[in-house]
Amino acid sequence: MKILIVDDEPKILDIVEAYLTIKRFQVFRASNGIEALEKFELVQPNLIVLDLMLPDISGTVICQKIRKTSDVPIIMLTAKSTENDILNGLQIGADDYIVKPFSPKELVARVETVLRRSDSSVVTETKWSFDKGNLVIYPENKQVFKNQKEVILTPTEFELLTLLASYPKKIFSREQLLENVKGLEFDVLDRIIDSHIKNLRQKIEDNTRQPYFILTVYGMGYRFGGKKDESYN
Repeated sequence: MKILIVDDEPKILDIVEAYLTIKRFQVFRASNGIEALEKFELVQPNLIVLDLMLPDISGTVICQKIRKTSDVPIIMLTAKSTENDILNGLQIGADDYIVKPFSPKELVARVETVLRRSDSSVVTETKWSFDKGNLVIYPENKQVFKNQKEVILTPTEFELLTLLASYPKKIFSREQLLENVKGLEFDVLDRIIDSHIKNLRQKIEDNTRQPYFILTVYGMGYRFGGKKDESYN
């Protein structure tokens, strides 16, 4: 597994690289935004650890650029711990976050957790089709198609969609969704799930103001509203 770590502080790069190398990850480093984008294209990493405060290009811009072409998992490093700062990072496509100063062991644990969620090494033809093929999910391949066009989802968005689609009409609270897709506790729980749901709706709904697939059950949580095609598994 190839990990790209992006930070302008050499000590942080050294420490993170050392801990990830012990876990037998192949580590690549970048100390600024331009180098990060170059390394991303060259290396094609399995995961990126990305500092949001870089000297040339912000981590936010880098994340947005990467998300235009790739669903590679991104864990953002941030010295900003306010709710809005964290939510902004998640809204642009980050899968997880860790606030500086952080424990290297905790970061390694986050890396391993996100990689397990995003593992797509198993390839099968299992296919979930909804509403006459309007939305198609390949759960093992981790692919989603809307109107026959592939939609790029982050690992967290994909986990949310497949969990909801697995249990049509079942209402999931925000706490249940967070526990299933993250397995971690967050102080800003409600808004984090809402942020991921908002991003997911923008990618699979025809009208985000009147969603069809991801429905809000006010005061309770969310449920899936699509109708599964009988001709598919």
